Amino acid sequence: MHLGRGLGYTTIHPLFVKILIKKIREAGGELFITDVLLPHQKDFGGITAKDRYSEDILDAPIYPVAGVFDKYYYSKKVGFKSLKEIQVAGHIHDAEVLINFSHFKGHGMSSFGGAIKNIAMGCVTAKTRQDLHFLHSTGSGIAWDEDLCNRCNKCVEECRYKANKFNDNGKYEVSIHDCTYCQHCVEICPSNALSLEAKNYLDFQEGLAIATEEVLKTFMPDRVLYINVLMNITLMCDCWGMSTQSLIPDIGILASDDIVAIEKASLDLIKPDIILPNSLPKGKVLVEGKHLFEKVWGKNPYEQINCVARKGLGNTSYKIEEIN
Repeated sequence: MHLGRGLGYTTIHPLFVKILIKKIREAGGELFITDVLLPHQKDFGGITAKDRYSEDILDAPIYPVAGVFDKYYYSKKVGFKSLKEIQVAGHIHDAEVLINFSHFKGHGMSSFGGAIKNIAMGCVTAKTRQDLHFLHSTGSGIAWDEDLCNRCNKCVEECRYKANKFNDNGKYEVSIHDCTYCQHCVEICPSNALSLEAKNYLDFQEGLAIATEEVLKTFMPDRVLYINVLMNITLMCDCWGMSTQSLIPDIGILASDDIVAIEKASLDLIKPDIILPNSLPKGKVLVEGKHLFEKVWGKNPYEQINCVARKGLGNTSYKIEEIN
């Protein structure tokens, strides 16, 4: 599960994590919780994932997905444009069963983040995440408009990878080696001086599908369960280290053994007409589109599902059964 960052508080509530852990134990299972947890990455305000999800309270260990140095992984060779390798995290690869516990929400690069993105970004190394983000920029990087920039330094403060700076001459610089193209700097800039050049979100969606496929290959088909939490549905990812208002009222929790079906059902349940008043941040306006996330981010969220479905990883047909 994605443990979130910084002061973000709209991640999956520990209560639901505790309930799931209890049920797994009652069924005779042993478990650990894992996500990308790198010791050298300091969260905003000194708040870490383990402050939100205490091992003592949950009664379950929390491990860095690819080891404390992010070097424990299994290499899977692929061939899609600049993406040549998927480094599947070792603790995921070695596990016998995967429960993909996902907080469903919006996302600037992929329109939304749910079960697919939770696997593609959370079950691999930092190097693979960087390579996936690189597909979105097609290698061109972050564009800086000096005339619009007031050098408020918010973009530098926001970057958790310390990949950007203003040099001694006041020019904006990005370290391609460290930048993951997450666009936090782009979104945080109050003067719109930063932009991602040559955007290609369809390549990014395909990259997510490739990474998801490689991770799922390490499990038997009947050894994976997907749980999507459609509560506190915000427009931005939990990795931002902050929380915005919910876009829509809480819907509930979905579970399935089909990653395509659960993602499509989750999207279908989010209707544009149920958006809450004043839920968009100041200055954010809706654009043309059919789905709410498309109106927010200008990208068709169903493209992500289509990429995974084309790989035969699931079925777009589904039936929702309510349970107590």
